[in-house]
Amino acid sequence: MNLNKKDNLHKHGEDKNVAKGSFDETLIDEGFVILTHQNDSNEIQIIEKDVDSSFIQFHFGIKGLSKFQFNNGRYVLNINEESSLLLYNPKRDLPIHLEVDQNSWLVSILISIKEFHGLFSHEAEYITFLSEGNQDKKYYKDGKITPSMAVVLNQLVSYNLNPSIKELYFKAKGYELLSLYFNRSQDADVEQCPFLVDETNVIKIRKAKDIIISRMAEPPTLQQLADEIGLSLKKLKEGFKQIYGDSVFSFLFDYKMEVARKLLETGDHNVNEVGFKVGYSTASHFIAAFKKKYGTTPKKYIQSKN
Repeated sequence: MNLNKKDNLHKHGEDKNVAKGSFDETLIDEGFVILTHQNDSNEIQIIEKDVDSSFIQFHFGIKGLSKFQFNNGRYVLNINEESSLLLYNPKRDLPIHLEVDQNSWLVSILISIKEFHGLFSHEAEYITFLSEGNQDKKYYKDGKITPSMAVVLNQLVSYNLNPSIKELYFKAKGYELLSLYFNRSQDADVEQCPFLVDETNVIKIRKAKDIIISRMAEPPTLQQLADEIGLSLKKLKEGFKQIYGDSVFSFLFDYKMEVARKLLETGDHNVNEVGFKVGYSTASHFIAAFKKKYGTTPKKYIQSKN
């Protein structure tokens, strides 16, 4: 969603008596920092921090109200209680200028693009952040804090363990918070990190996944698959890796082996039948593939279950 969508923006012209505030900063890794702030005073506090364009910003309002000002204070985005705000602009810095109301708590995560991609793929350095036609887009995304996220957020602001383990504790909680943020129910039908590829390509790549699963016994070639979904071969390969963390056929291999394992466990099919159902014309090829995946033969696997 573009950052200049005016339905969610409000001109800010109020003069208020404010005090200077600051974040409690915990460095997790290079390019990954967690910021917390608790304004338990009766004054509004202003917090400022320079953030360059290589960082994604996640802001979580635990209680009260915080206001993110940008464009020299001409516009404001509210971070309401139990709400989150994601900000990213690849073409310009977005320095933090927050106006935190009295009795308000906030947790923010700043994470670089490189570090962020590393959470989703082992090939982070080779991933294009956005498709060529999408590189100038600015993003913000607001949302609700789920109960499970609220637990983690309160653990971060209420930290009272030994100071020597604070960095380790915050690292674990930071990763947990991001995983919960990007978790989606099956009903939502969202399977993408919102930054890795644009929405149109995500739909096409999800279609590619559905195609190879539905035709796993006789899957199309990569070029045939790319033609069918209307993407170039290069974008299919890159996008599939970004979304599902593996190449098309490695993903399909793992899926087929999981199907085969479950079929064997039912006891309704012999080894030859299971192999044929998942696309192996000979039992020997299926046995070799199963052993490669699970370290044992289908027959021994069945015996171990019995």
